[in-house]
Amino acid sequence: MSRQRYTEEFKIQAVKQVTEQGHSMTSVAERLGVSYKSIHDWVKRYSKPAKQRQVDDAQSDEIRRLKAELKRVTMERDILKEAA
Repeated sequence: MSRQRYTEEFKIQAVKQVTEQGHSMTSVAERLGVSYKSIHDWVKRYSKPAKQRQVDDAQSDEIRRLKAELKRVTMERDILKEAA
């Protein structure tokens, strides 16, 4: 089962319904056919200014890259331990 991908514009419009129009997250989620968790995550992300979102995205990308590198280095270390 593949996940539905929504455009950034769609997400921002959903967030505006919650933040500016005062609709509840539950009602917006039901109306749009998305999960409450998705709406909650979108509100958390898109209620920040665009510049702050870019900083957060950059930090998330860096953390993801560092975790992958740590996993690779840990595997290399384990292989070298076994060989020694």
